[in-house]
Amino acid sequence: MTDHKNALYAAFKAKDARFDGRFFVGISSTGIYCRPVCRAKQPKPENCTFYHTAAEAEQAGYRPCLLCRPELAPGSSITDATANLVYRAARMLEENCGSGLSLDELAARLGCTDRHLRRVFAAEYQVSPVQYLQTCRLLLAKNLLTDTELPVLEVAMAAGFGSLRRFNDLFKKQYQLSPTVLRKRASEKKRHNGGVTLALGYRPPYPWEDMLNFLAGRTIAGIDKVQNGEYMRTVRLATAEKKDVYGWVRVGHLPKKNALTVTLSEALLPVLPQVLARVRHLFDLYCDPNAVYETLQGMNDIRPGLCVLGTRLPGCFDAFEMAVRAVLGQQITVKAASTLAARMVDAYGTPIQTGIEGLTHIFPSPEDILALSGPIEHELGRLGVIAARAKTIDELARAIAQGEIDVNLPARPEEEMKKLMTIRGIGSWTAQYIAMRAMEWPDAFLETDAGVKKALQPHTSKELLKMAEAWRPWRSYATVSLWNSL
Repeated sequence: MTDHKNALYAAFKAKDARFDGRFFVGISSTGIYCRPVCRAKQPKPENCTFYHTAAEAEQAGYRPCLLCRPELAPGSSITDATANLVYRAARMLEENCGSGLSLDELAARLGCTDRHLRRVFAAEYQVSPVQYLQTCRLLLAKNLLTDTELPVLEVAMAAGFGSLRRFNDLFKKQYQLSPTVLRKRASEKKRHNGGVTLALGYRPPYPWEDMLNFLAGRTIAGIDKVQNGEYMRTVRLATAEKKDVYGWVRVGHLPKKNALTVTLSEALLPVLPQVLARVRHLFDLYCDPNAVYETLQGMNDIRPGLCVLGTRLPGCFDAFEMAVRAVLGQQITVKAASTLAARMVDAYGTPIQTGIEGLTHIFPSPEDILALSGPIEHELGRLGVIAARAKTIDELARAIAQGEIDVNLPARPEEEMKKLMTIRGIGSWTAQYIAMRAMEWPDAFLETDAGVKKALQPHTSKELLKMAEAWRPWRSYATVSLWNSL
């Protein structure tokens, strides 16, 4: 074997969780492909072929291992792809695998031609976007068949297959067994409180308590809460037919399996891929903690313990909700911002029945804000929001509703930040904060932030900005590390 293959085989033999999701192993003697953490009997080196993605392994004719379950592997982080374009295309395919998003539509959202997208995607992942999408659907279906009691028809629809017959045919062709046979082999089936539970993997270490503490400090009454070591919230998402569906989601932790559990109401099955994608984003499950730490460990020369291996960047579930919170939080405390957001929810949110105490509303959408009858400064002013900030929220809602600004995984976050700053009342701090939490931008740095300045006092903002150059492209993680150090 070459040195590269020797290194990959060594990682596979060591069952090193740091490489989980970074590559997959096709085993010629069994015809299956595994994650590098698989605990099955170690195959001989000459029987192993290594692939960048599960899609590439499946296109080579391998079936997913029933023991290590490749569908649970964490996804690729933003720097794993040579092109940001390819990374974001893959993420959009995962999130929209149930919506019927066409390649033309995907390319248009990314600002390129479908021909260019096919070319760079194949160069990076060795498969076409359509083949990648097919694997996303098959692995999601496999996850549902293994971990839930959903009827096979519902599994097919939730995973984005147009018909049961098409799903059965493709499943048998790829995996050499039918969906019903796979279900019989599954040892566990889970359904809790009218919900469906799945698992999403991550690369350890994972600071679950830190993430919960961060989110707990920013919950909005009626929308989300942290209780008994779990995070839960209300959800409104649109189907491929533009029909809104409502429900709830609850996220817990399985540290022994390096995974989070995601339980969602069955009403959300038509938008399941979107729910899972947003949970991955919220809890930063794509992160490669070793890659981040390799760059940021120099922070510990400033003060020991300033950067901790495994630090994650808290994302968001609803980008508009988070952006409004960011505007409300300007020059006031986090708690005060939560109070104002809760008043907005109570006045203009959509009531919802969840059966979970404290989860009672959906956060107002941009369209809900624009539909308010009176002047925005009056409508929000009676809730305690100052006129200038109310006008900023109104302008932000208009720009997002009209598609002028994209805060949901845009192709070029830096351009969207510039657009945000054209809105009166949104400066660099707010734009950077929205980018790091809503756009998954890993290189934002808030040099004027009070917490950042306190963690690195007595340095000036100008000195902090210069210092942070050494932390590129992970300055968002550096910002979170500084907050955590307080």
